[in-house]
Parts: sequence; C-alpha cells; structure tokens
Amino acid sequence: MLKTTEPERRKEDLHMYQWQTPESLQTLLEELVGWDSRSTTAGEIDFAHKLEQKLNQLPYFQQNPQNLVLGDAGEQRKFVAALSTHPDATKTIVLISHFDTVGIEEYGELATHAYSPDALEKEFRAHKDSLSEVAAADLESGDYLWGRGTMDMKAGLAIHMAIVEKAIAEQWPINLVLLTVPDEEVNSAGMRAAVKLLAEWKEEKKLAYALFLNGEPVFSMNPTDTEYKVYSGSIGKIMPSALFYGKETHVGEPLSGMTSSLLASMMTRRMEMNPKFEEVVYGEVTPLPVTLHQKDLRESYSTQTPFLSSALYNVFTMKQSAADVFDEFEEVAKFAANEIDEWYTKVCERQGGSPLGKVRVMRYEALENYAVERLGEATVEAIKKQCLSLQDLDDREIAIQLTKELLTRFPELAPAIVLLFTPPYYPAVNSTEDSLVQACISGIQALAKEKFELDVTQVHYFNGISDLSYVNYVGDPTGWEVYEANTPVWEVTYSIPFKEMEQLKAPVLNVGPFGKDAHKRTERLHIQSAFVETPMFVEEVIKTVIKRQTV
Repeated sequence: MLKTTEPERRKEDLHMYQWQTPESLQTLLEELVGWDSRSTTAGEIDFAHKLEQKLNQLPYFQQNPQNLVLGDAGEQRKFVAALSTHPDATKTIVLISHFDTVGIEEYGELATHAYSPDALEKEFRAHKDSLSEVAAADLESGDYLWGRGTMDMKAGLAIHMAIVEKAIAEQWPINLVLLTVPDEEVNSAGMRAAVKLLAEWKEEKKLAYALFLNGEPVFSMNPTDTEYKVYSGSIGKIMPSALFYGKETHVGEPLSGMTSSLLASMMTRRMEMNPKFEEVVYGEVTPLPVTLHQKDLRESYSTQTPFLSSALYNVFTMKQSAADVFDEFEEVAKFAANEIDEWYTKVCERQGGSPLGKVRVMRYEALENYAVERLGEATVEAIKKQCLSLQDLDDREIAIQLTKELLTRFPELAPAIVLLFTPPYYPAVNSTEDSLVQACISGIQALAKEKFELDVTQVHYFNGISDLSYVNYVGDPTGWEVYEANTPVWEVTYSIPFKEMEQLKAPVLNVGPFGKDAHKRTERLHIQSAFVETPMFVEEVIKTVIKRQTV
C-alpha cells in the first residue's frame, strides 16, 4: 500500500521527480533507446535490470521494494512489474509496454548510431540522398526523433514511467501497474509470463483491474498518413503451417514419385491472398494471408527429388477462433490436394505412368495419434524429447522437426499434407462497445481538439499486433483446445496461459505517440506527439477511470 503518513513531506519532495517536462521526458527516452535491447541478445536481458535501477530512483519503490518485481520470462530474460497503490483506490490500471526491439542490420554502415538519436540524425543529414522523399522532408522539419526503438516502443514505456511518477507524487486515487516486457517482437514470452503474475496479484493484493492500457505507437496506413489514432482493440495473428511429405525418386524417373515441392507450391498458391480468411468488423478489414516461410527440408543437393518441405502462413483474425481458422485451412488443403490428384492423374495418363494414390490431408493431432497406436506412447515421447533437445532451433523449427520425425516413420502415409500450428498465436481482443473505453476516447478527442486542434480517430483493431492479445480473453474454449492439440511444441517450449487470461477481465485500449517507419532504418518518433500530447492523453484516460470508480 502507498505510505501516506507524511503527505506534506511528499509534496515538498516533488523536486526529486525527474520526468515531468517534455525535455526531461525526451532525455529519459534517449537513455532508454541507448540501452540496446534487441530481441534474443544480451542487451534484452540487461535492460530489465537497468530499468529496475531507474525505477528505484523513485522514493515510492525504495519504500515499497516488494512492489517492484522482475519476473522470469525464460532464457534469462525478465519482465518488469511496478505496482503503485493508493488506500482510497478500488480500481487498477495496467500500463503495458515492451522494451525489446528488432535488429539493426538495415542501418548498414550507420548501425553504430542506431541507438543514438542525435548522432543518427546528423548521419542522415550527411546521407540525405539515401532517404525517401517523405523521410527527407521529416528530417528537415526537425519534428522527429530518429533511432531504433524510439517509436516501437520505448516512447510508450517512457510515458508510462512519467505517469507513474506523477500519480505517486500527486497521490491520484488509483492503483497503477507499470508492466514492460521482453520478446514482444518474437514470441511474446514476456507478456505470456507476466499474465500469470497479474492473475496472482489480482488475488493476493485484491486488485480490481479496470483497464489494460497499452502504449504502442500510432501506425501510419501509408507514407503520407499523419492521422492520430487510438485503438479500442488489437488484431489477432495465427500461423497455420504445413509439412509436405512426397515420395522420393531419382530425377530421371519423375513419375515414380511426387515432389514435396509440388505439394507445397499448390498449397501456397491457394493460401496466398485467399479471401476465405478475410474478416470485416466495424468496417475494418484484416490483411490477407501470406506465406512467411517456405522451404525444402533437404540439407544438401542431390539428384533425389525433394520429398519433405514446409510452409508457414500468416493469418490475421478479428472474430475467428483458432478452430475456425484451422477448419478453413483444412478445406484449402483438401482443395489443393484434389487439384494435385487431378493434375497428376492426367500427367500419368499422358505419359503412361501409374498414379501413386491420392494426396492425404491430416491434422497433426491425427498424426500423433497414429504414431502412438503403432509405436507406443513411450516411443513417441522419446522422439519428442530428442527433437526438443536439438540446439539452435526456434519454436517453429522444433515444431516442424518433430512433425517430420513422426511422419517419416510411416511412408505408407505419403503423399501427405500434415496441418499444424506453429507459434506465436495472438488472439484478437476488442473493447469498442465498452462504456469506459468509449468515455476515455471521447475525453481524448475533446482534449486533443481543445488543446492542440488535433482530430483523433478511433480505430477498432490495432493492426501492428500487440501484447493486449493476452488479456481479457473471451474466446470459445473449443478454439484454444484445437490450438493446443495441433501445436507440436505445446506445453513444452510454448504455451499460452488461457486460464489466467480469462481471469483478467477488463477492457483494453491503446494510446501511444505518433511515429513512422517501425522496423525500418528510418524509424522515427514525432516529438510533439510523444512528449507533449500523448502524456496528456494517457493522463486523461486515467482520470476518466478515477471519475468512474466507486470508492
């Protein structure tokens, strides 16, 4: 609980608080950006410890060390959870951000300056001919802060730190959890781990979660889009995948086999841009599916035809569950298999060959059951253990390898397309109809118009994917049961805390600063938006929650 025995002393100590001017907030962000925290690097591990030291500069966390927690996110990474409470508060807002960033390879010779906004700006001015017309104009304007992590999304974290500092100093009657996590750019291991802590704190500390407020930046819809947006939901992402098992043969006898390349190509042809997966909700449309990864699994060249290939497909969701997507994925696979059968039969008739048999389509769950029936559960578990011990493979590669090890023990199943899920999975979440969210957005819109002559647009689904997917889960349990059964690495190297997510029932909202070119060498953050406007918008949201809470 917040120690309030010396309120007058707290007011006198306001000079100790550091991040309440645009200039000091920018200085804080530049420091955070300077801490290289690329996903899967040592910097990502170190960041949490540096941030803990930074937050410990606030007297509140010196006096309440139990409220500043570093939680385990796996692979030595930590998430940071900082709770400030007030004795008169009945509601809790969770301020969510991530501190990992993507890599810097695209910066080329300027990579050493990627984490130093001032130095990078100077270099861009010296290499202006390498910038697009829009980026060059933004450089000349002086309105942007450049560098990896400025926009995506250390600005959101800096704003949240300043808000917590102010709320403590002014004793706002609200509980706040500052939650910042690693690994958002890869598998969201940080947020999936933090969800369990949030569920524990709800019970142990009697927290009533009122709102999950993310600080992801505003994403432009095109290079000239400068519209400021707030988001009342976050789009879902799921990755249906396939292992293609052909019949090997010598290249000189093509009709004696069937290449996995043929299977994969026909399947990808039917998956890419397939409108079957498109959803329209509140007039917003999900991007169409694309292939994120497709390859022949042979390790070296030979005149043996390829008989194992894999493909990973990206599908965005709004209302569809994992079960819905998998049903549609299976239909596409069966359609592709029928096309292959018809085409291959005609080739055999023309060339005088004998068809090998119809292409089989099966789910991973069915393959594993088939393997258990023929090999026994102990043998299947041993195969799994062996695959999971392989070094330098990520969750996706392990899932494909495990499926391959099971499938290739049964050549009688070929030719076959085995359908599975590979991580990560982000369930869609939306709070557009929630009255509190509506009040918060109305408050932001009125404030923005009055203070800055700025129009604020509500978008119903944040299209950049976010960690809000792991709170306020309201999906059909059947949807995630299908996901569990068909994800080979489920509960071994990857899991989603669905049960804990269901305990975190509160609306979601995303309010962050405007920026451009996330994940590009020209990533940049709008200075006025980040250090003047957005902090006021976040404060408006919190005060809206305070007004509506029952004391």
